[in-house]
Amino acid sequence: MENKDKFETYKNLLRDWSKRMNLVAPSTLDDIDNRHFADSAQLASYLPVDAAVVDLGSGAGFPGVVLAILGWRVTCIESIGKKVDFLTAVREELHLDNLTIYHGRVENYIASMGRGGKIVFTARAFAPLVRILDYMRGKKYELFLLKGSHIKEEINAAKRKYNFDFKLYPSKTGDGFIINVKNYRPI
Repeated sequence: MENKDKFETYKNLLRDWSKRMNLVAPSTLDDIDNRHFADSAQLASYLPVDAAVVDLGSGAGFPGVVLAILGWRVTCIESIGKKVDFLTAVREELHLDNLTIYHGRVENYIASMGRGGKIVFTARAFAPLVRILDYMRGKKYELFLLKGSHIKEEINAAKRKYNFDFKLYPSKTGDGFIINVKNYRPI
């Protein structure tokens, strides 16, 4: 199946499942290509091509499933069973052998991680930056987070608790940002 067909099937699954559960805001269902797919896909310009991706709080699969379609090895972490069922259906329907779904809490997954391999973490609409850094405490992984227009407030709040290096990139699809965070450590 070509990527174009995978995205079309994903869009149809998203619309169908959204009739039964809250996967995305109903107002965004008419603009899935830009609002969800293109927004998630813009991370591809920044991610190391040889890295495995761990997507925090994947929900409907953004950005994790989009990145898996684009070829990355992705683990989507989701604690809500209905959303895990949706992600599983997407993985099976699109034949995404490079997509793993972890049904559980982010902090449990991170705590169970061993060392080794190049891994980066992503998230979209998951948690404030300071909370994500709390989850990552003691780890050395690079973060690529899709954030809204209030990212400067999130950075300032996180700087009260952590030292970290970051780069901000303006979103190509809206008024938000991509923030790349590394070298984080508690103050």
